[in-house]
Amino acid sequence: MTVAAILREKGPAVIAVGPDTRVLEVAGIISRRRIGAVVVVDGAGHLVGIVSERDVVRGVTQFGAALLEMAVSELMTRDVRTVTPQTSVDEATEIMDDGYFRHLPVRGADGRLCGIVSIRDLVRYRIHAQQSDVEALQAYVIGRGYALGRV
Repeated sequence: MTVAAILREKGPAVIAVGPDTRVLEVAGIISRRRIGAVVVVDGAGHLVGIVSERDVVRGVTQFGAALLEMAVSELMTRDVRTVTPQTSVDEATEIMDDGYFRHLPVRGADGRLCGIVSIRDLVRYRIHAQQSDVEALQAYVIGRGYALGRV
């Protein structure tokens, strides 16, 4: 199971803003789109940061109402961990768990953003995979029972 499988189901859409975008606007995007984070890209589309709802809450406690007029570049996480489509779901989950964050941008072979996965995406994918495994095992057991004349 890889991140590519999740992106095939979810799609490659990434909500991005520029570094000069005001925090108030980012908070509105997060709220309206019902997402947990937005990536920050420069004019050439290169990833320069990420801002999560958690960052906004922390910023409010640190800066108060002044935060809303600040540029997102003053709040964003600059050292962004990323994965590739070939990264396993287990590895992506471990990266998020170790780093205490819930969103992971995905970069293609060319280094450009090709998606973002959340912990919710990873958990949902793992649950579906486990359900499929259970159904396959049940079918196998029932099939073996018929083959042996026990059912």
